[in-house]
Amino acid sequence: MSVRDEPFTSVFAMALQGTPCRVVGLDGGPSDLPMGEWTREADADDLALLALCQGPTLDIGCGPGRMAAALARLGHAVLGIDVVPEAVEQTRRRGALAMLRDLYDDLPGEGRWHTALLADGNVGIGGDPVALLRRAGALLGPGGRVVVEVAAPGVALSTRWVSLETGEARSRPFLWSVLGVDDVHDVAARAGLRVESCRSVGSGRRWAAVLQADR
Repeated sequence: MSVRDEPFTSVFAMALQGTPCRVVGLDGGPSDLPMGEWTREADADDLALLALCQGPTLDIGCGPGRMAAALARLGHAVLGIDVVPEAVEQTRRRGALAMLRDLYDDLPGEGRWHTALLADGNVGIGGDPVALLRRAGALLGPGGRVVVEVAAPGVALSTRWVSLETGEARSRPFLWSVLGVDDVHDVAARAGLRVESCRSVGSGRRWAAVLQADR
């Protein structure tokens, strides 16, 4: 059976709807997308990460809405944004607000958000963490913060062309970066941000940095 080329948004929508999907191009060879982790309800480790968020929060790359819905239950004003229509619909079905938007589009509340959240490796979006964090910082109001989940110590900064594959479809290649603890200070500084804290959260299997603007 031939595999057809599809946009990333179409292949990721299939994964969100339950089609087994893997990512090809990252270190270690093809690996299954952890869709079960992303579509379940927020667990204790997620809540430990979300405890770093303050006030109105923009969930960048919200996916199926696990984090946005948990933030809403915690009493935050929260907006999820994603480029995949299926992700936006699933977030809304969880009861959280979400919009079909790219991070670089005009967004509600620019310059007034208290927190911009980049969970589940979303600092890799677009393959340019410096540009991504600079844009996230520009969305914040005075004293605001970017809460970014990063890879564990020992994982080097890298950027790769990757694609998503199901049994019948393959996404067109797109750039994706991995940013870890070891490089977060340098990348944040280049984006005009400073690292307020960087530590493991919850059970210790996840790492998060809190970044603030130098203004």
